[in-house]
Amino acid sequence: MGRRQFSLPIAMRAEKTTVLHSWCRQTEWNAPTIVGGAGAHLQTDAGQSILDFSSLAECSNLGHQHPRVVEAIRAQAQQLCFVTNAWGAQPRARLAELLLEKSGFSDGRVYFTLGGADANEHAVKFTRQASGKPQGWVITRDRSYHGASYATMALSGDSRTATQIDPASLRVAHVPPPYAYRCPNGTTSASACGTAAAANVAQLIDARGAANVAAVLMEANAGTNGIVAPDNYWPALRQHTRERGVYLVADEVMSGFGRCGEWFAWQRHGEEGRPDLMTLAKGLTGAHLPLGAVVLSGALARVLEPQMLYTGLTYCGHPLSCAAGVAAIESYQAEDLIERSRRLGAAMFTRLQQMQQRQPLIGEVRGGHGLFAVIELVRDRKSREPLSPWPDLHVALKGLLRTALEAGVSFAARGNLLLLAPPLVIHEKDLADALDLLERLLGELTIAMTTPTRA
Repeated sequence: MGRRQFSLPIAMRAEKTTVLHSWCRQTEWNAPTIVGGAGAHLQTDAGQSILDFSSLAECSNLGHQHPRVVEAIRAQAQQLCFVTNAWGAQPRARLAELLLEKSGFSDGRVYFTLGGADANEHAVKFTRQASGKPQGWVITRDRSYHGASYATMALSGDSRTATQIDPASLRVAHVPPPYAYRCPNGTTSASACGTAAAANVAQLIDARGAANVAAVLMEANAGTNGIVAPDNYWPALRQHTRERGVYLVADEVMSGFGRCGEWFAWQRHGEEGRPDLMTLAKGLTGAHLPLGAVVLSGALARVLEPQMLYTGLTYCGHPLSCAAGVAAIESYQAEDLIERSRRLGAAMFTRLQQMQQRQPLIGEVRGGHGLFAVIELVRDRKSREPLSPWPDLHVALKGLLRTALEAGVSFAARGNLLLLAPPLVIHEKDLADALDLLERLLGELTIAMTTPTRA
């Protein structure tokens, strides 16, 4: 019997007509096709080089096609592509060991998932089981994002999906965010806002009864919500949950692996900020392959160990993804990227503060702990009127993003926020040039917003 020959079609149908794309109207999707990348740059099929100033979805911390990670994937594929976690796998064991080492959860355990959303779902599952509260309440906050599955839509305080799920039906309750620039508690200083926001959590635990609350789940630093909590917020939150015997889960899906200047953002607060669990994804493999994880403290792991764990994922701890994770962590360490993010992030933040003095549309600049910063745009600094109602993207800001892309830089925006999160490997000149471009475009945006429209 002869060998059957397969060939690719000469011309593929346009992706625009065959794929459902996330977080957009399908009729409006019209993105370039990426065929390669290196460092902080992407390459399109039209030959354009694009500087990626958002690490795609704030996940490509190592840039694109990192040689060490690519080689690790190749080597693992040649040895063993897949085995379920009913069996052992060397890269899975090694990655768990590295995560426990970098987090300081030396006697803890790691559960691997496929991404951030299912990591957060499993963190909730583990806290409910370990606390003996299968229907225990989980407290999260408004203006947060923990995923877009049904469970994580409930966990998220995301106005885009709020009408699709009833959080209370899944025993989830939300508290106001530590948003100092527009403090929902009416405070007038960052520290007062941080204190009030943490106190809201304590008050809700007390109102529900600590015996009925399984966990508090919070982002350890900014996510796509664009809120960077005041410095006193996380330690106060940890104190309130510890005093009440409620597990604290740090969602480090976006903030981990150097993005905020530490291996994990909570580490900036030292031991007094240590959570009971943390969830990971994105930078875990530098986005080279899908992988998520829940890292559990030793105390919580000891509770679960003698119990039956009623959960599972076919690709839990996939060897290829774990090999990528090992190589990613080795790369962060060998290239000193955590410290580099801290250093370049501080320089970027200083430059943005200087930009704020010259650009009247910049209401506030937040972040700066690592290569992550948020610019909040306003129509008027005194009134703090946003450029557009949250979470709508103003048409003029859409124009800024298009112009930047034509100039070879991809910026990310949401609502009235610009989210700056370049790969940790970005060249310093590229960083400076992109910020120069951004300032020029913000100046043009100011003119466009303040020039009366002719009839």
